[in-house]
Amino acid sequence: MHCPFCKNTDTRVLDSRVADEGGAIRRRRVCSSCEKRFTTIEQMQLTVVKRSGATEPFVRDKAIAGVRKACKGRPVDDDDLARLGQQVEDTLRDSGCAEVPAHEVGLAILEPLKSLDEVAYLRFASVYKQFESADDFADEIASLMAAGADGELAEHTRKTDHQQT
Repeated sequence: MHCPFCKNTDTRVLDSRVADEGGAIRRRRVCSSCEKRFTTIEQMQLTVVKRSGATEPFVRDKAIAGVRKACKGRPVDDDDLARLGQQVEDTLRDSGCAEVPAHEVGLAILEPLKSLDEVAYLRFASVYKQFESADDFADEIASLMAAGADGELAEHTRKTDHQQT
């Protein structure tokens, strides 16, 4: 590690702590030459593997930008998008893989987007899943409605079971 003050490469770690809910390590360092202290943060670099085989670092803002287009005109604010971006990154990091196929990034976006805004979900899914006809939209809407009905049925069952006990 180069000292940011004198550029010496001889530094030592004074203290290490887990940061960012386990997603990073914060290290307090001191330079052996100028004796100035500085902090570094180490974080696993997520890499996205594109269909072409090319790789690029995962950038949360890039994922959010794609979702923002799908949310245009919808009641979704920047805080909602920031939370969604964090969920997506957490999902990808939880996979334990440093290299993630681009397809997995799209899948990681779909679930939280579905619960955030169904219309935005349909817009995003239509591009991600390459819808070619109105039938593709109808099929996706039918699956959304079936999942919603299943969720409502499960919620009703939990409430009924709770009332009986």
